[in-house]
Amino acid sequence: MATTRKASAVWNGSLMEGSGRVSLVSSNTGTFEVSWPARSAEPNGVTSPEELLAAAHATCFSMALSHGLAKEGNPATELRTSAEVDFVPGTGITEIRLHVSGDVPGLDAAGFKTAAEAAKVGCPVSKALAAVPIILTVG
Repeated sequence: MATTRKASAVWNGSLMEGSGRVSLVSSNTGTFEVSWPARSAEPNGVTSPEELLAAAHATCFSMALSHGLAKEGNPATELRTSAEVDFVPGTGITEIRLHVSGDVPGLDAAGFKTAAEAAKVGCPVSKALAAVPIILTVG
């Protein structure tokens, strides 16, 4: 059965001078300010679509890796994933970098790297973002 999640955005004014808010509707866990300067220059306490994508990707990848490790008999104690999404005004999103480390008793570094590579390919968010280069660093 499919699940559907919902977010909404309200934008006021022009792109350069305006601002907006994005709300996480399904979970009702927050509303976040957005602006062009936060997207194209410095965040200054305001989020951007790319930061939200980074959060989604880091979470989805961690879940996929956790599942893959457990399925192979090596459940993780802890996984630590960060994601960076590069945005170039006028071009768009140009690269995504995932960085992962973790504690997986009984699994060596090579096995962890193999599992991480499989999670990168299998993660639904990675699949949705496949038009952009995704670089994985394990360590």
